[in-house]
Amino acid sequence: MKINKEGHKIIAISGLICLVLWCMIYYFHSHSEAALLITSTVILLTFWLFIVAFFREPRRVKIHDSDLVFSPCDGRVVVTEVVYEDEYIKEDMLQISIFMSVTNIHMNWMPVAGEVEYYKYHPGRFLIAWHPKSSTENERTTTVVKLDDGNRVLFRQVAGLIARRIVSYIKVGDKVNQNDVFGFIKFGSRIDVLVPKNSELLVEIGDPVVGSQTPIVRLRKE
Repeated sequence: MKINKEGHKIIAISGLICLVLWCMIYYFHSHSEAALLITSTVILLTFWLFIVAFFREPRRVKIHDSDLVFSPCDGRVVVTEVVYEDEYIKEDMLQISIFMSVTNIHMNWMPVAGEVEYYKYHPGRFLIAWHPKSSTENERTTTVVKLDDGNRVLFRQVAGLIARRIVSYIKVGDKVNQNDVFGFIKFGSRIDVLVPKNSELLVEIGDPVVGSQTPIVRLRKE
């Protein structure tokens, strides 16, 4: 199992903490409390393996289709609605929001190919990720990619109640390929994707999606 680079430090630190705790329990436990040692060993090992599994990096086939917008992450669709985008594009757009639980892969993939026209990091709150205000009040990044056909697609990495670390490898002017890895969000969160409102929606609320594999929208050609 390949581990994403964003997890190397956390895995090492959490492993060391678990080892120190186990050594303390082992040192102070009495022989009559063997069950305590066994139980604590199982709990600490399970916790550490969960941390390791969280940062797993899957191998996935790269799909390229300029007519489609792919899911940028694993998770479940929680929002499909037309909203007014007031940060950069300044027009009504179709928003698809995908919630990632702590058991999902948390790598983020580029939903489209093109040139990064806008990028901004916003500090903010840590509301529960499916809260309606999380898209505008939580810690987040906003990225806009201009496609070759002139369409613009905006997407946000949104931190949640548990997620306190958003990682993005993007900068303005970058030429990006569809379904390349562009970032990581640690421990539960969501991503909003905003596309032209006349796009054809291919998913519904409640649908599970797989990052870089599941098409969520078909773009209309002008």
